[in-house]
Amino acid sequence: MRDGFVKVAAKTPKIRVADVSYNVTQIVSECEDACSDGAKVIVLPELCITGYTCEDLFWQDALLDAAQRGLFSIADQTAELDALIFVGVPWRVNGKLYNCAAALCAGEILALIPKIHVPNYNEFYELRHFTPATPDDFGLIDVSQEEPVPFGTNILLHCKSMPELIVAAEICEDLWAPNPPSIAHALAGATVIVNLSASNAIVGKAAYRRQLVVGQSARLVCGYVYTSAGWGESTTDVVFAGHNMIAEDGRLLAESEPFGAGNAVSEIDVSGIVQERMRMSTFQVAAPGMAGGPDYYDAEFTLGRTQTQLTRYVDPHPFVPSDGAERDARCEDVFSIQAFGLAKRLDHTRSSCAVIGISGGLDSTLALLVTVRAFDLLGLDRQGIIAVTMPGFGTTERTHGNATTLADALGVQLREVSIAAAVRQHFADIGHDESIHDVTYENSQARERTQIIMDIANQEGGLVIGTGDLSELALGWATYNGDHMSMYGVNGGVPKTLVRHLVRYVADTCGNDAEADILYDVLDTPVSPELLPANEDGTIAQQTEDLVGPYELHDFFLYQVLRRGSTPRKVYRLACYALGDTYDNATILAWLKVFYRRFFNQQFKRSCLPDGPKVGSVAVSPRGDLRMPSDAVSALWLRELEEL
Repeated sequence: MRDGFVKVAAKTPKIRVADVSYNVTQIVSECEDACSDGAKVIVLPELCITGYTCEDLFWQDALLDAAQRGLFSIADQTAELDALIFVGVPWRVNGKLYNCAAALCAGEILALIPKIHVPNYNEFYELRHFTPATPDDFGLIDVSQEEPVPFGTNILLHCKSMPELIVAAEICEDLWAPNPPSIAHALAGATVIVNLSASNAIVGKAAYRRQLVVGQSARLVCGYVYTSAGWGESTTDVVFAGHNMIAEDGRLLAESEPFGAGNAVSEIDVSGIVQERMRMSTFQVAAPGMAGGPDYYDAEFTLGRTQTQLTRYVDPHPFVPSDGAERDARCEDVFSIQAFGLAKRLDHTRSSCAVIGISGGLDSTLALLVTVRAFDLLGLDRQGIIAVTMPGFGTTERTHGNATTLADALGVQLREVSIAAAVRQHFADIGHDESIHDVTYENSQARERTQIIMDIANQEGGLVIGTGDLSELALGWATYNGDHMSMYGVNGGVPKTLVRHLVRYVADTCGNDAEADILYDVLDTPVSPELLPANEDGTIAQQTEDLVGPYELHDFFLYQVLRRGSTPRKVYRLACYALGDTYDNATILAWLKVFYRRFFNQQFKRSCLPDGPKVGSVAVSPRGDLRMPSDAVSALWLRELEEL
């Protein structure tokens, strides 16, 4: 349960209809198995103590008395298990029978939560036996334990040892109704919703059920644990498939296939849910006692704060889908956002000219491709795109050749302006020794290039198109008022790991062999600013990832820090889990420290970024997603890493 993760289990025991003793044994066994896997919240199906399909046997006191004894027995037999357990049971209150979810922990019955929406259509006729509950139904009832048990729909179960874990329950049809009680539960603070269900299997229902569960977890920004009855139920008229699911904020974490083993186990990131709700101004949690707040009963329980072993999938490349078709769709979507954003700016400024510095590297290649598409969208002549190659002290024949050949293949106007003489004159003017390859040596070249394309844009009445990407901006890997500046930055929302796939997507789909060959060679070229002289053999001497770290790692850090709000300890743990086969822990920790230092120290560059389109859920525009003081100190975050 550390780092905000709690392992949950959706279990379907093999039951026999109306055989309570047998069912109790199976339920306890499932709970023990789940606990041995580390589960802290265990959910079993609707009415599983008796079986959902008992029909008129629910009018038999013999069955109802046995169910009551069965619940007490389950509580006793699971008293030593470190888990919150939900089990379905019929329960009599004030002469009426209710379909209930019983919450158990440490041998105690914490609550009995009745079903609100009782179906009585098609194959369902629960109203024949069960009374629907209402949100106003509440009371403390005697169930023959020391303390009375809360009975009602508006009950939240608070974990004292993990305050972010607040659990609420609904039952089967409650989810399918127009106004599920889980909505009120989430707005009252529940971070995990459990659903005890007996949803029968008919053609196409599994897919719809999955949509309901995943969609509800997204709408409520919660974890959702759904457990359904299995094929041990009576097959007189219907069949049950044990379709269990665990979802979190719109993502399916685990699922048991219908008619499979009936087990789904995963970890819900409860702290991530709290973080996401906190940033959403439209998600208003109304606490009891507040104006307009719901009247909820709070039941408390305690679980051991053990380390939760992760089994859920943590994407090592959160910006790049692993599925090929999905990745292509993502690339087309991003490419369209970039191109239409630029097209709007060109149209608004009535400009038919764009100026872009091209180096033969990934970022300027993508920016050029985006600009070409924007011109095509507007029906503008591609000759209005001025691609300027500006060879300097570190430019290699490979990158220079790719830049010029690509410009020709795309049919844009190509200009070449060497910066060597101008930079040497600048060195002389400021008294800098050219043999000293320091930051002045590097940045003078970057600023000279920016001056050239800015002035050409002024000459031609055009816009300078920025090439810097999101990852570089996060790390501050840009020369202030050099490549940091433009009139519209089309790549500012695109992380480096995605830039590569966008260029590859164009290469794969452009239908032009000459263009594709150039793009493939650009993809094979090491990432470099080429600001230091090349090696004696003419190859690139300065490789970015040797200096600043692998972009694969930095993009993972960036997503976890900005999108998920994770602590340094949690980011490190997740990185080791997701990327541990590629990097050892010491390497991950070293580059994570670099990330935090650079991310904080370089905010001043992000505070004055030019306009550019947001393309994903992570962005650093000072007008959009990241309002961060330039003078913020990273000591707090780095100290946590030092303590690991």
